[in-house]
Amino acid sequence: MIVHITNINDETPYFIGTTSTYTIPEEQFPGTVVATVTAADPDADGSINTLLYSINTPTEYFTINQLTGVIQIAMLIDRDANPLRLHPNITLEIQVRDSPSGGHSNTTLLTFIIEDLNDNPPTCVQYAYSIAVPETEPLNTVLKNLALDCNDIDVQAPNNLFNFTGISGLGSNQRFQLSPSGSGNIMLIGDLNFEAPNNLAVGNEYSLTVAIQDIAWPYYTTYIYVYVKTTPVNEYPPVFNSSSYVFNVSELSPPGSKIGQVYATDLDYPYIGITYSIAAGGSTLGATNIFWIDPNSGNLQLVNYADYETTPKYIFTVQATDPGSKMSTASVTVNILEANDEKPKCLPNYYSLAVPVNQAVGTNIQNFKLTCTDRDSGPTSFQYFINSGNINNHFAFSPSAGSNITSLMLTNPFDYSSGGDTTWNYNLIVYITDGNLLSAKATGLIQTGTVSLFISVYVPGLTTLTTTTTPQNVYVTQTLNAYSATAWYVPFVITLGSLLLLGLLGLLIYLLAKYCPCRASPQPDTEMLIPPEKKKVKHDVFWEMTKINTVFDGEAQDPITGRIYEYNSKSGARRWKDTQQPIESGQTLPQVAVLPVGTTQPPESTVKAVTPRGTPNKREKTPTNPIKSEENAKPATPKETTPKTQPEKPITPNKLQTPREPSPYAEPVRPNRSPLSPRRSPKVYPNVPNTPF
Repeated sequence: MIVHITNINDETPYFIGTTSTYTIPEEQFPGTVVATVTAADPDADGSINTLLYSINTPTEYFTINQLTGVIQIAMLIDRDANPLRLHPNITLEIQVRDSPSGGHSNTTLLTFIIEDLNDNPPTCVQYAYSIAVPETEPLNTVLKNLALDCNDIDVQAPNNLFNFTGISGLGSNQRFQLSPSGSGNIMLIGDLNFEAPNNLAVGNEYSLTVAIQDIAWPYYTTYIYVYVKTTPVNEYPPVFNSSSYVFNVSELSPPGSKIGQVYATDLDYPYIGITYSIAAGGSTLGATNIFWIDPNSGNLQLVNYADYETTPKYIFTVQATDPGSKMSTASVTVNILEANDEKPKCLPNYYSLAVPVNQAVGTNIQNFKLTCTDRDSGPTSFQYFINSGNINNHFAFSPSAGSNITSLMLTNPFDYSSGGDTTWNYNLIVYITDGNLLSAKATGLIQTGTVSLFISVYVPGLTTLTTTTTPQNVYVTQTLNAYSATAWYVPFVITLGSLLLLGLLGLLIYLLAKYCPCRASPQPDTEMLIPPEKKKVKHDVFWEMTKINTVFDGEAQDPITGRIYEYNSKSGARRWKDTQQPIESGQTLPQVAVLPVGTTQPPESTVKAVTPRGTPNKREKTPTNPIKSEENAKPATPKETTPKTQPEKPITPNKLQTPREPSPYAEPVRPNRSPLSPRRSPKVYPNVPNTPF
């Protein structure tokens, strides 16, 4: 009996091989095979079963061929970057699974160790440096340590190790080196004197090139450039070209004249200037009041006249200072050259003399002598001569030269008798000159002094003249009001006294204002607090109105002037007919009587003068009894219609009408008419003869 056993997929695949750790260098190109895994399946008969490989661990660095199990680089691996810089191992879980019917798989772990390579050159913070070094920097001073600014990012030694090699550059070998060799310390080994000719030739600037190189293959190299510039230092003080100077100047030289020049040099380079000054404490006091030195050029000049007779020599110190406050001094001697700048001075300068007319020739006049001095001339340098006033040459000085003392002599006699002389008073102007100087080096013009002499000639026995001169000394006292620092208390006392005085004055004003008896006592207030109520007085106002008619309806003749005038029969207004001018109030016209019919002449008693006013007269009732009317010729009082405070004026009766017989032309009286109402004026007719028609 033959039994056929059918193979089914009931076994788990397994890996073949024992290698689980691999070391690979960094920076491998993608696609590089780094490992191969192999697995087997017991169920496989060589035809129906296929194993598939995969990486279960997430990774971006590796890939695996699922059919062959070949593991390749997927991307560049940088050992120097994190996280591989700290953890260089990569562990992968590899899975194998049988196919085509799944369900059986197996896994294994592979570890890859990333090996560091020298793939990075050394790097620095900067590749160019500029260093300023003072010229006085001592030797063996480290100017710069380049190693502090450079490194190599490779992880492991010797890949991250480097050194510095040789310094190159013009003139650098004699002045700079790397110490110790291979380090980044740039050390000064030569002189950097700024004023040295060799250093000036290169401009006191040096360009250094330093190479930094890995010590492992492939020996990456980087270059660093260092520029060293020497800075000047104020090392030396100014030095005068002479330790002492001697100058000569004439005392006649005006202010501003140049005396000489002092000169100093400074060994420091570059030259930045020297300032000159006259140092305080010179051996000759007041030198700064006579001399001035230009601070830039060192020229000495006069600022005032020098006087040989006062100070013939000045010795002082000049100082030269550079901007670094280093200084040096030198002595200066200025000799004042004597010059003939002083005039001779003689005593007496003015004198009055009297000489008799018979004075003997060759004799001294009143023993008069001149004594002269000159600060810059000797006693034998004087010459005397009379410039003016010596009429007929009667006078002369002896000796006339070579002495500082001379006498006034009479050289010619007076001749008044024959008319040879007519002058009795002589005014002599005497000139004294100095010809010989004390010093042979002195220069200048000859100076001249002046003396005035008054000489009076008299006849002995007739006139006695007594001449005396009293020398007078005039003292001039000059007071200078100058404040002294030691008198500080003076303004303090003055200020304190002024404040006290102002305080007392204010107190006095206050006391006077408070207690002065001249103040007026207060007056009692007599004004009522509540004023009485004023009673209003009621006034009654009455108006009398008269209606005026400006129409002139009548004519009449003025019996006095004979002129014709027009009138208004109602208002009584009148005007001249020819001029149309109203009759003025000062003119009085005779009133024409109102005649009854048939009457030719009015009675004389009825002709009255009337006012030129146009207001008509008030009319009253005519009494019935003529006798009673004559005795009691009083106007009737109208009925009162106004208050008692304003009495009505009595009504004047019309005197143009006769009381016995009323005029037929009169207007009848209205009994109930108010006295204030306007009334019509009676008509006035001219006095014309009664002519029958």
